[in-house]
Order: sequence, then structure tokens, then C-alpha cells
Amino acid sequence: MDTTHYAADNTMTNRTSYFDGGLLQLIGWTIVGTVATIISFGLLYPWSLCRLFGWRINHTVIDGRRLEFSGTALGLFGNWLKWWLLTIITLGIYSFWVRIKLEDWKVRHTHFI
Repeated sequence: MDTTHYAADNTMTNRTSYFDGGLLQLIGWTIVGTVATIISFGLLYPWSLCRLFGWRINHTVIDGRRLEFSGTALGLFGNWLKWWLLTIITLGIYSFWVRIKLEDWKVRHTHFI
């Protein structure tokens, strides 16, 4: 497997772990996700998160192996509803675990190709 890449100054580097996403892609997905979330009054927030997670993970290579994100917005939406209901039932206490649960969900849907 060829692990030779060109750095920003056109010099060759041997890297086996790298990120190859672009700034314009990040800006585009962030804008689209924000607009979709606002227009849908928050219902499309899980979709927005999945698009951003997918962009970051799918552009990551670790030890020469590309990562792939297999999560879906529908799968996240079900969990999102459950987490919000638990947050309401516990008067906000469960909200401290939501970020950890979201990270766990993201990692469970991340694989090497």
C-alpha cells in the first residue's frame, strides 16, 4: 500500500494516519445542517449530526486504513428521543450522560474499511 502523500508545500511525506477532508466541505455541511435544524425546529438535528460525523470519520485514515461511518439519522433519532425522554423524566439529570451516549453511538457505528 502506498503511504506517500504530498504536504501543503508539495513535499512528499510518508504518513499512514491522516485526515483528508477539506474546509469548504466542513463549512458546507455545517451550514446545511444548521439551516435544516432551524427550519425543522430541531427535528433534523440527528440528520445533521450524522452528516458531520460521517464527513469527519469517512475522511480519516489510521495506520493506512480508512474509517467508515455506518450510522443513520433514523437510528440516531430513536436514541435521541429516548435520551430526551430520560432527561425530562429525571428532571435534567440524564442530560449529563447524553454526550457520552452520543459518543458511544458514534463509535459503535465507526468501522475500518
